[in-house]
Amino acid sequence: MRTLVTAARLWSAEGIVENPVIEIEDNRIAAITRTKESWATPAHNFPGATLCPAFFDVHFHGAAGHDVMEAKPEALQPIGALLARHGTARYLATTVTAPLDATLRAVSGLARLIANPASLQSGKQPIARPVGIHLEGPFLSHEKKGVQPAEHLRTPDIAVFDRLYEAAEGHLHLITLAPELPGAAELAAHATARGVRVSMGHSNATAVETQAVLNAGAASATHTFNAMRPLDHREPGILGLVLTQDQLYAELICDGIHVAPDMVRLWWKAKGEQRGILVTDAMSATGMPDGEYQLGGFAVQVANGRAMARGVLAGSVLTQDRALTNFLEFTGAPLEKALRLLTTNPVEMIGMTAALAEGSPADLVAIDADGRLLASMIEGRLAKI
Repeated sequence: MRTLVTAARLWSAEGIVENPVIEIEDNRIAAITRTKESWATPAHNFPGATLCPAFFDVHFHGAAGHDVMEAKPEALQPIGALLARHGTARYLATTVTAPLDATLRAVSGLARLIANPASLQSGKQPIARPVGIHLEGPFLSHEKKGVQPAEHLRTPDIAVFDRLYEAAEGHLHLITLAPELPGAAELAAHATARGVRVSMGHSNATAVETQAVLNAGAASATHTFNAMRPLDHREPGILGLVLTQDQLYAELICDGIHVAPDMVRLWWKAKGEQRGILVTDAMSATGMPDGEYQLGGFAVQVANGRAMARGVLAGSVLTQDRALTNFLEFTGAPLEKALRLLTTNPVEMIGMTAALAEGSPADLVAIDADGRLLASMIEGRLAKI
């Protein structure tokens, strides 16, 4: 069945199309035109709005009361339904540091679900789908572990990485690594050679230690400012390089809790529209009332939008549509530049594409002039906002 979508404009990294008409058939984009004369009344019309690719989150742990490490359809289905309602179509299922056997089981289970997306579909309800895995650990710093369980942290070990890589069956796309750990540069080079992007984070690294892992192929930085050595004018450390190396992407959690608005503006000036990535670091309490929830197997207390465990921030309850409006409020950035941070940049960082083009899945959102989400469409089906 054919579905038509129209709006004031269509945004993509290549530019703006005014008065677009998107024709959707069999859940994919069949055609994009600029004229309405040949069409009947559109099925979905968003006057004054901007259409763009649906959001992509490369750092996401859970939502709707479930954690991705459960790695079961009954967990990922409600997670995907909630994400779809907030404009996210794809994400990297992100693990936290845990016993190696538990991580291997989670990675293996996630790999099976990623390879069989139909197993996650429930009725006609649109859902976001995991398209890869992000390992946040176990190769992280004790000094900057944040809420990661210290007893399960490991020094970089290529043999352990390879076990995780094989368990992922080709779906491991990103790993967070602390550059100062012995063997970090060697592991970074090995992971990069196997097609896995390396993100530097949970680290107390000096600038020299960071540069070594950057030289070995690191592509990004994990939740910039958080769980990172503070900036110093004589020892810039990991943060100094994250902010100044133009080739390096950098995540940011823009919930107003993890990073103050002034520092969001600094990050924006440093990384800009080409290298900034807005992530949620969301955990199972996202979309749920205050209370106690799980993050990778340990308890997290959530109150007033703040997730805490053992006195430390433990992820967030942020959604990507809210990250966008927060970012626009904090920085005053133009919408057409900010959209890259949730669409083009994250997928390019891990080697995918986010284009709305003929033949691509009909994953798109409609945004108003203030960045508010008006509609979310996943594979041609509208989600309830």
